[in-house]
Amino acid sequence: MVENRGPAGEETGPDDGGGGGCWQNTFVATLRLFAQAREAAGTKSLDIPGETVGDVLDEACQRFGTTFAAVLDGSKVWLNGAEVTRSASVVSGDEVAVLPPVSGG
Repeated sequence: MVENRGPAGEETGPDDGGGGGCWQNTFVATLRLFAQAREAAGTKSLDIPGETVGDVLDEACQRFGTTFAAVLDGSKVWLNGAEVTRSASVVSGDEVAVLPPVSGG
């Protein structure tokens, strides 16, 4: 398998050598999920292609369904350790974290 590289040398995703790689010319961020988001998705992290934080979150909602989307609605979203909006750009290697509210007493 060949790894594609973008104009600045960043990885753009796998390519099977036939020119039809599913993530070709797309950035891939690592989505990290915590607490209820992890439970709703059934995983703690995965790589998702997208150009913005919103793209990554939308793809996650499609993969994990309405329960995940409901958790996401009340969660903070961070990009590389800083809270951001959905319009923030992502590049390969970025980390998007979903942090649901913490309850306790």
